[in-house]
Amino acid sequence: MSIWRAIMKKPQTAVRSCRRKQASSQEGREKQVLSSSQVKPSTRDGLARRHKEVVLQASVSPYHLFRDIAEVTVFRENLLSWYDREKRDLPWRRRAEGEVDPDRRAYAVWVSEVMLQQTQVATVIDYYTRWMQKWPTLQDLASASLEEVNQLWAGLGYYSRGRRLQEGAQKVVKELGGHVPHTAETLQKLLPGVGRYTAGAIASIAFGQATGVVDGNVVRVLCRVRAIGADPGSTFVSQQLWSLAQQLVDPARPGDFNQAAMELGATVCTPQHPRCSQCPVQSMCRAHQRVEREQLLASQSLPCSPDVEECAPSTEQCQLCSPPTEPWDQTLGVTNFPRKASRRPPREECSAICVLEQPRALGGARILLVQRPKSGLLAGLWEFPSVAAEPSGQCQREALLQELQSWAGPLPATHLQHVGQVVHTFSHIKLTYQVYGLALEGQTPVTITPPGARWLTREEFHTAAVSTAMKKVFRVYEGQQPGTGKGSKRSQVSTPSTRRKPSPGQQVLDSFFRPHIPTDASSLNSMAQ
Repeated sequence: MSIWRAIMKKPQTAVRSCRRKQASSQEGREKQVLSSSQVKPSTRDGLARRHKEVVLQASVSPYHLFRDIAEVTVFRENLLSWYDREKRDLPWRRRAEGEVDPDRRAYAVWVSEVMLQQTQVATVIDYYTRWMQKWPTLQDLASASLEEVNQLWAGLGYYSRGRRLQEGAQKVVKELGGHVPHTAETLQKLLPGVGRYTAGAIASIAFGQATGVVDGNVVRVLCRVRAIGADPGSTFVSQQLWSLAQQLVDPARPGDFNQAAMELGATVCTPQHPRCSQCPVQSMCRAHQRVEREQLLASQSLPCSPDVEECAPSTEQCQLCSPPTEPWDQTLGVTNFPRKASRRPPREECSAICVLEQPRALGGARILLVQRPKSGLLAGLWEFPSVAAEPSGQCQREALLQELQSWAGPLPATHLQHVGQVVHTFSHIKLTYQVYGLALEGQTPVTITPPGARWLTREEFHTAAVSTAMKKVFRVYEGQQPGTGKGSKRSQVSTPSTRRKPSPGQQVLDSFFRPHIPTDASSLNSMAQ
């Protein structure tokens, strides 16, 4: 049904129509409140939750909600039909669909959901395939060493995810009889590193629980479909989005529905270049309706408004609409939604780091790696010896030399050479590495190292549990060594400031492989550790 009618003689008709709908919806909500008040929750917490839900619903304009079950049913049918035709062939989907054992199915989903947090699909595919080949069951993962887990996870980022995943597997095997909890509530309560989003995804996809999920893709879809312009990161808006997701999830196919909503956000309703003409729910999208209305008004320049539903809150400012300080931008179209979150710039830190090499060691050249602490950033991974440094660089050579000598004994200070710089941004830290190199030419090879250190060949380094930042550092060091033939090109590759801006075609591909971004605090906090 077209959203446009003939231009009305009285411009206020649309608003009055919307307010009549509001009044009708308000009566319905009051009846729901009355009905709910007659039910006695078994606990005080249950009563508090129900009261909170009623208050939230009562404070929201029906413009941002789905009116009735008929509208919800159409949304479900359109989205699922599209998903059945267009869904991507991904290894975790194949494994989950073909797995009969519920615990193995849950494990397959669990691994994929954890890997997909803040990571692009194209990157995850190879890691997921290798992970499931090495540890096809929870029992296999539970018996692995943390070193093995870190080694396979190396390069995927947010390394605490792998550690938490193994801790969860060990808990299932040792404390839960090898059985994964079946509901979102128990998954979140019992398993380390499993937040609200991950719990909902596992419960719906693996066990068929009718529970909604909200990740970054779903946030974008819901904000556009219901024209939610307020900050999606705020507690109030986040609660509304979770409520909408729960209302929409198909009880007959909850796992497919949740995957379809995320798929829509990843491949069609993308952040910068949405393909609205291919959207299965375009006819229900308030953001698209707003675009059409603005285009019609701009083309006809008439002093009246088309009869299309708008938000007409009873209060001065709707809590789900864009704030007055952020007016509609005609050039952005549907990407006016959702509101862009204001992000704090990452904290800037500096470090002096050294690749210490024994070129003539027995069995071939070897480089020194030391292990990071068991907690904190990059916990348990291996790295080159380093010290915190001031941006000015004062005294960093002396401090770095002392650190090296604590691991390898007396060293020739004059051989310590600065070879380049690497800038690497973690989730909340922008770290600048001043890279040094020191080759122990003509010295007696170091054969004894203290605990927490090891000498590795170059081949062993590339398969060790090291971060992407360390691989960048090593490329800079390699580029300065005689005979490599790589020179400054290596340094440029490892310095983000020299990277070219992606082409428009690459931007489209990047949006197609958009990662899952959990929105619940527990998932984000566990990833940052």
